[in-house]
Amino acid sequence: MTLTGTNTYLVDENPAYVVDPGPADERHVAAVRAEAERRGGLDGILLTHSHADHSAASEMLGAAVVDAGPFQRIPTPGHAEDHVCFVRDGVCFSGDLILGEGSTFVPPDGGSLVAYLQSLRRIAELDLELICPGHGPFVTDPHAKVREYLEHRMEREQKLVAALERGERSRARLLDAAWDDVPEEMRPAAAVVMEAHLEKLQVEGRLPDDLRD
Repeated sequence: MTLTGTNTYLVDENPAYVVDPGPADERHVAAVRAEAERRGGLDGILLTHSHADHSAASEMLGAAVVDAGPFQRIPTPGHAEDHVCFVRDGVCFSGDLILGEGSTFVPPDGGSLVAYLQSLRRIAELDLELICPGHGPFVTDPHAKVREYLEHRMEREQKLVAALERGERSRARLLDAAWDDVPEEMRPAAAVVMEAHLEKLQVEGRLPDDLRD
């Protein structure tokens, strides 16, 4: 679910900032430390969120975690309650809000999907030239990617609502209807994401009260 791994970014020189130092992996940390030393040391660490694949290397690097430094800090909850993005000079370090490929895992926790969609719209309002995601390749057309992400979530919701309107009440068959393109190995994760969609419909008063499974 981390694609090719976690992307760690070093920004500036003399000294540098690290955005998302990554997991507690010795080889990864050694590579980050070597590049930081080449740039004149570390001035601080910025975390998009507290998940271990983004933050666990912080203590190993021995630099302080800072709130924003020279970046604009934008709260973007949804994937995680504490998620933020950092923006500077038309570049957005998006953590897990937006990935370089595929879609982001949004768990059910009483409002995460609503918050996630609001976060995407907040980023859509910015004048961006590049997104540096937490996983996957650079996003060179930020506005198209954000639009793709919003449309993807709405497409899932439309399929889910259509199945409910047909009278479907089985969670298993709702999953079949709305996540029909998901590989078998990813269906457990899709089932969790579906719960976030069902929570959203419930908050909006659009969820029947007789679901099964």
